[in-house]
Amino acid sequence: MSGTTMGDLGRLVTRMLRHETRTPDALIVNIALPALIMILFVYVFGGAITTGSSGLTYIDFVVPTVLLMSGGYGAALTAVSVTDEMTRGMIDRFRTLPISGWVVPAGHVVASVVRNVVATGIALAVAIALGFRPDATLADWALALLLVIGYVLAVSAIAVLWGLLVTSAQAAGAFSFVVIFFPYLSDGVVPAETMPSLLRGFAEYQPTTPMVKTLRGLLLDHPMGDAGWLATAWLAAGVVISIPVAAVLFRRRTSA
Repeated sequence: MSGTTMGDLGRLVTRMLRHETRTPDALIVNIALPALIMILFVYVFGGAITTGSSGLTYIDFVVPTVLLMSGGYGAALTAVSVTDEMTRGMIDRFRTLPISGWVVPAGHVVASVVRNVVATGIALAVAIALGFRPDATLADWALALLLVIGYVLAVSAIAVLWGLLVTSAQAAGAFSFVVIFFPYLSDGVVPAETMPSLLRGFAEYQPTTPMVKTLRGLLLDHPMGDAGWLATAWLAAGVVISIPVAAVLFRRRTSA
Protein backbone atom coordinates (compact mmCIF):
# COMPACT_ATOMS: atom_id res chain seq x y z
CA MET A 1 0.00 0.00 0.00
CA SER A 2 1.60 3.27 -1.10
CA GLY A 3 2.10 6.33 1.03
CA THR A 4 -0.16 8.27 -1.35
CA THR A 5 -2.99 5.80 -0.80
CA MET A 6 -2.57 6.00 2.96
CA GLY A 7 -2.58 9.78 2.69
CA ASP A 8 -5.83 9.68 0.70
CA LEU A 9 -7.35 7.40 3.33
CA GLY A 10 -6.25 9.72 6.12
CA ARG A 11 -7.73 12.75 4.40
CA LEU A 12 -11.05 11.01 3.81
CA VAL A 13 -11.23 9.86 7.42
CA THR A 14 -10.48 13.40 8.61
CA ARG A 15 -13.17 14.75 6.30
CA MET A 16 -15.76 12.34 7.65
CA LEU A 17 -14.90 13.07 11.28
CA ARG A 18 -15.04 16.82 10.63
CA HIS A 19 -18.42 16.36 9.00
CA GLU A 20 -19.65 14.84 12.28
CA THR A 21 -18.56 17.92 14.24
CA ARG A 22 -20.45 20.15 11.80
CA THR A 23 -23.75 18.34 12.41
CA PRO A 24 -24.55 19.15 16.05
CA ASP A 25 -27.60 16.90 16.22
CA ALA A 26 -25.58 13.81 15.24
CA LEU A 27 -22.78 14.78 17.61
CA ILE A 28 -25.22 15.18 20.51
CA VAL A 29 -26.76 11.79 19.77
CA ASN A 30 -23.34 10.11 19.69
CA ILE A 31 -22.46 11.63 23.07
CA ALA A 32 -25.84 11.41 24.81
CA LEU A 33 -27.08 8.03 23.59
CA PRO A 34 -24.54 5.90 25.51
CA ALA A 35 -25.31 7.79 28.72
CA LEU A 36 -29.08 7.51 28.24
CA ILE A 37 -28.93 3.79 27.48
CA MET A 38 -26.81 3.18 30.57
CA ILE A 39 -29.12 5.18 32.83
CA LEU A 40 -32.19 3.45 31.37
CA PHE A 41 -30.91 -0.05 32.07
CA VAL A 42 -29.47 0.66 35.52
CA TYR A 43 -32.25 2.79 36.99
CA VAL A 44 -35.37 1.77 35.06
CA PHE A 45 -34.83 -1.96 34.44
CA GLY A 46 -32.20 -2.77 37.04
CA GLY A 47 -34.50 -3.12 40.01
CA ALA A 48 -36.85 -5.53 38.24
CA ILE A 49 -34.39 -7.97 36.67
CA THR A 50 -32.43 -10.72 38.36
CA THR A 51 -29.20 -12.06 36.91
CA GLY A 52 -29.92 -15.76 37.44
CA SER A 53 -27.01 -18.02 38.26
CA SER A 54 -24.38 -15.46 37.18
CA GLY A 55 -24.12 -14.04 40.70
CA LEU A 56 -23.53 -10.54 39.31
CA THR A 57 -25.30 -7.34 40.27
CA TYR A 58 -27.43 -6.07 37.42
CA ILE A 59 -25.16 -3.16 36.59
CA ASP A 60 -22.20 -5.54 36.27
CA PHE A 61 -24.33 -7.94 34.25
CA VAL A 62 -25.60 -5.39 31.74
CA VAL A 63 -22.70 -2.95 31.30
CA PRO A 64 -20.76 -5.15 28.80
CA THR A 65 -23.92 -5.33 26.68
CA VAL A 66 -24.48 -1.59 26.77
CA LEU A 67 -20.88 -0.98 25.75
CA LEU A 68 -21.45 -3.06 22.62
CA MET A 69 -24.82 -1.43 21.98
CA SER A 70 -23.32 2.05 22.22
CA GLY A 71 -20.57 1.36 19.72
CA GLY A 72 -22.67 -0.87 17.49
CA TYR A 73 -25.55 1.55 17.03
CA GLY A 74 -23.29 4.35 15.82
CA ALA A 75 -21.36 1.95 13.61
CA ALA A 76 -24.59 0.74 12.02
CA LEU A 77 -25.45 4.31 11.01
CA THR A 78 -22.46 4.19 8.66
CA ALA A 79 -24.87 2.59 6.22
CA VAL A 80 -26.81 5.85 6.04
CA SER A 81 -23.67 7.85 5.26
CA VAL A 82 -22.66 5.47 2.50
CA THR A 83 -26.10 5.45 0.90
CA ASP A 84 -26.32 9.22 1.15
CA GLU A 85 -23.03 9.68 -0.70
CA MET A 86 -23.96 7.10 -3.32
CA THR A 87 -27.32 8.73 -4.10
CA ARG A 88 -26.40 12.43 -3.86
CA GLY A 89 -23.52 12.49 -6.30
CA MET A 90 -20.61 12.70 -3.87
CA ILE A 91 -19.15 9.47 -5.20
CA ASP A 92 -19.17 10.95 -8.71
CA ARG A 93 -16.97 13.75 -7.41
CA PHE A 94 -14.58 11.26 -5.82
CA ARG A 95 -14.34 9.38 -9.11
CA THR A 96 -12.85 12.49 -10.74
CA LEU A 97 -10.00 12.47 -8.23
CA PRO A 98 -6.83 10.37 -8.55
CA ILE A 99 -7.62 8.08 -5.60
CA SER A 100 -8.19 4.34 -5.33
CA GLY A 101 -11.87 3.45 -5.37
CA TRP A 102 -11.69 1.22 -2.29
CA VAL A 103 -10.38 4.14 -0.20
CA VAL A 104 -13.86 5.69 -0.04
CA PRO A 105 -15.68 2.80 1.72
CA ALA A 106 -12.54 2.13 3.78
CA GLY A 107 -12.63 5.74 4.96
CA HIS A 108 -16.19 5.26 6.21
CA VAL A 109 -15.15 2.16 8.14
CA VAL A 110 -12.09 3.75 9.77
CA ALA A 111 -13.97 6.93 10.70
CA SER A 112 -16.74 4.83 12.20
CA VAL A 113 -14.27 2.85 14.31
CA VAL A 114 -12.68 6.04 15.68
CA ARG A 115 -16.00 7.72 16.38
CA ASN A 116 -17.74 4.77 17.99
CA VAL A 117 -14.87 3.52 20.11
CA VAL A 118 -14.96 7.01 21.66
CA ALA A 119 -18.73 6.63 22.17
CA THR A 120 -18.12 3.33 23.93
CA GLY A 121 -15.58 5.04 26.17
CA ILE A 122 -18.23 7.59 27.13
CA ALA A 123 -20.63 4.78 27.99
CA LEU A 124 -17.95 3.17 30.17
CA ALA A 125 -17.33 6.45 32.00
CA VAL A 126 -21.05 6.80 32.70
CA ALA A 127 -21.19 3.20 33.91
CA ILE A 128 -18.36 3.78 36.36
CA ALA A 129 -20.12 6.93 37.61
CA LEU A 130 -23.25 4.83 38.19
CA GLY A 131 -21.39 2.21 40.22
CA PHE A 132 -19.80 -0.21 37.78
CA ARG A 133 -16.56 -1.47 39.29
CA PRO A 134 -14.46 -3.52 36.85
CA ASP A 135 -11.83 -5.93 38.16
CA ALA A 136 -9.44 -6.08 35.22
CA THR A 137 -5.70 -6.10 34.72
CA LEU A 138 -3.98 -3.95 32.13
CA ALA A 139 -3.86 -6.94 29.79
CA ASP A 140 -7.59 -7.53 30.32
CA TRP A 141 -8.31 -3.89 29.46
CA ALA A 142 -6.22 -4.18 26.30
CA LEU A 143 -8.09 -7.31 25.19
CA ALA A 144 -11.45 -5.69 26.01
CA LEU A 145 -10.48 -2.70 23.88
CA LEU A 146 -9.51 -5.00 21.02
CA LEU A 147 -12.87 -6.75 21.28
CA VAL A 148 -14.76 -3.45 21.15
CA ILE A 149 -12.68 -2.28 18.19
CA GLY A 150 -13.28 -5.60 16.45
CA TYR A 151 -17.02 -5.36 17.07
CA VAL A 152 -17.26 -1.79 15.78
CA LEU A 153 -15.08 -2.73 12.80
CA ALA A 154 -17.28 -5.71 11.91
CA VAL A 155 -20.54 -3.77 12.28
CA SER A 156 -19.12 -0.85 10.29
CA ALA A 157 -17.98 -3.14 7.47
CA ILE A 158 -21.37 -4.83 7.30
CA ALA A 159 -23.03 -1.40 7.42
CA VAL A 160 -21.00 -0.27 4.40
CA LEU A 161 -22.11 -3.38 2.55
CA TRP A 162 -25.74 -2.75 3.47
CA GLY A 163 -25.44 0.91 2.49
CA LEU A 164 -24.24 -0.16 -0.96
CA LEU A 165 -27.07 -2.65 -1.39
CA VAL A 166 -29.96 -0.28 -0.64
CA THR A 167 -30.91 2.89 -2.48
CA SER A 168 -32.47 5.11 0.20
CA ALA A 169 -31.39 6.53 3.54
CA GLN A 170 -34.54 5.14 5.15
CA ALA A 171 -33.67 1.60 4.12
CA ALA A 172 -30.06 2.10 5.19
CA GLY A 173 -31.19 3.31 8.62
CA ALA A 174 -33.08 0.06 9.19
CA PHE A 175 -29.76 -1.69 9.80
CA SER A 176 -29.23 0.30 13.00
CA PHE A 177 -32.47 -1.08 14.44
CA VAL A 178 -31.27 -4.63 13.79
CA VAL A 179 -27.96 -3.94 15.54
CA ILE A 180 -29.55 -2.24 18.56
CA PHE A 181 -32.25 -4.93 18.88
CA PHE A 182 -30.03 -8.00 18.57
CA PRO A 183 -28.49 -7.72 22.07
CA TYR A 184 -31.96 -7.93 23.61
CA LEU A 185 -32.20 -11.49 22.26
CA SER A 186 -28.89 -12.55 23.81
CA ASP A 187 -27.54 -13.30 27.26
CA GLY A 188 -26.74 -9.61 27.60
CA VAL A 189 -29.84 -7.87 28.95
CA VAL A 190 -31.50 -10.76 30.78
CA PRO A 191 -30.04 -14.22 31.45
CA ALA A 192 -30.72 -16.58 28.57
CA GLU A 193 -31.66 -19.27 31.10
CA THR A 194 -34.82 -17.29 31.99
CA MET A 195 -36.13 -17.24 28.40
CA PRO A 196 -38.58 -19.70 26.81
CA SER A 197 -36.80 -22.68 25.24
CA LEU A 198 -37.03 -21.42 21.63
CA LEU A 199 -35.65 -17.98 22.45
CA ARG A 200 -33.09 -19.47 24.83
CA GLY A 201 -31.61 -21.59 22.06
CA PHE A 202 -31.31 -18.56 19.80
CA ALA A 203 -29.86 -16.37 22.56
CA GLU A 204 -27.20 -18.92 23.46
CA TYR A 205 -25.88 -19.33 19.92
CA GLN A 206 -26.21 -15.91 18.34
CA PRO A 207 -23.04 -13.74 17.94
CA THR A 208 -23.74 -11.17 20.66
CA THR A 209 -23.76 -13.67 23.52
CA PRO A 210 -20.11 -14.81 23.32
CA MET A 211 -19.00 -11.20 22.89
CA VAL A 212 -20.88 -10.13 26.02
CA LYS A 213 -19.56 -13.10 27.97
CA THR A 214 -16.03 -12.31 26.85
CA LEU A 215 -16.32 -8.70 28.02
CA ARG A 216 -17.73 -9.87 31.36
CA GLY A 217 -14.83 -12.27 31.72
CA LEU A 218 -12.24 -9.62 30.90
CA LEU A 219 -13.70 -6.75 32.91
CA LEU A 220 -15.16 -8.65 35.87
CA ASP A 221 -13.01 -11.79 36.07
CA HIS A 222 -16.17 -13.78 35.40
CA PRO A 223 -16.03 -17.29 33.90
CA MET A 224 -16.38 -17.15 30.12
CA GLY A 225 -15.48 -20.65 28.93
CA ASP A 226 -14.90 -20.74 25.18
CA ALA A 227 -16.73 -17.44 24.60
CA GLY A 228 -13.50 -15.64 23.69
CA TRP A 229 -12.76 -17.97 20.78
CA LEU A 230 -16.37 -17.87 19.58
CA ALA A 231 -16.45 -14.07 19.72
CA THR A 232 -13.21 -13.86 17.76
CA ALA A 233 -14.54 -16.27 15.13
CA TRP A 234 -17.79 -14.33 14.68
CA LEU A 235 -15.98 -10.99 14.36
CA ALA A 236 -13.39 -12.38 11.96
CA ALA A 237 -16.12 -13.88 9.79
CA GLY A 238 -18.00 -10.57 9.68
CA VAL A 239 -14.92 -8.63 8.59
CA VAL A 240 -13.44 -11.20 6.21
CA ILE A 241 -16.74 -11.73 4.38
CA SER A 242 -18.19 -8.22 4.29
CA ILE A 243 -15.13 -6.15 3.33
CA PRO A 244 -14.28 -8.00 0.07
CA VAL A 245 -17.94 -8.19 -0.92
CA ALA A 246 -18.38 -4.48 -0.22
CA ALA A 247 -15.28 -3.68 -2.29
CA VAL A 248 -16.60 -5.65 -5.25
CA LEU A 249 -20.07 -4.11 -4.97
CA PHE A 250 -18.60 -0.60 -4.71
CA ARG A 251 -16.57 -1.12 -7.89
CA ARG A 252 -19.64 -2.39 -9.74
CA ARG A 253 -21.84 0.49 -8.66
CA THR A 254 -19.26 3.15 -9.45
CA SER A 255 -18.18 1.70 -12.79
CA ALA A 256 -21.60 2.02 -14.35
